[in-house]
Amino acid sequence: MSTGMIIVLIVVGLVVVIAAGVFAARTTPRGGRGLKRRFGPEYERVVARHDGDTKAAEQELTERVRRHGSLRMHDLQPAARERYLARWTSAQERFVESPAEAVAEAELLLADLAKERGFPDGGGFEERLEALSVHHGAHVHGYRRVHRAVNARAGGADESRAGTEELRASMVEARALFEDLVGVDGHSGRRTTGTDKVTDGAATHDKRTSTLKGRLAKES
Repeated sequence: MSTGMIIVLIVVGLVVVIAAGVFAARTTPRGGRGLKRRFGPEYERVVARHDGDTKAAEQELTERVRRHGSLRMHDLQPAARERYLARWTSAQERFVESPAEAVAEAELLLADLAKERGFPDGGGFEERLEALSVHHGAHVHGYRRVHRAVNARAGGADESRAGTEELRASMVEARALFEDLVGVDGHSGRRTTGTDKVTDGAATHDKRTSTLKGRLAKES
């Protein structure tokens, strides 16, 4: 092998090592400050779940980054975007008559949308949540919240115990993650309109429930 070829191989090897180092630096947060910046509110939630043990919390979050930090989201085609926007609008409108069903549809929609964007699907809710938290830490709690609301009802808790206000709040919070995933322009006005629809729906639902209770009280 000639001296020139050896030099070329050495240069190529150095380039590969440097590229790997740059990639690792970009995907691995440096200490607590880097994790806080990446995960946002999710960082504090994990610390609280570990009873204030920041070391344990940061180990968990670092592991999430190791597993999911290199994920590259798939582009969403315009037709698919419009389909998801229509589904979300339908769920918001359903909230007026059936808040619990609307929230269940929101959870299913987020799972379908995350899968289409390239987030893991085989591991179920927990793995999907962890992957989403790495890339959407500021809004991932909305997905967790609608999931809890759906599970509470599936476990036997009726709608009145879950509370229309809690269902409304979970739906509103989940919308932020939905908009991140679907790629809605934050200045388009969609988020405000959607929030107002759910808020108005909750108020209408509460009014109807109160009226029904009043009628039953008079009849008894």
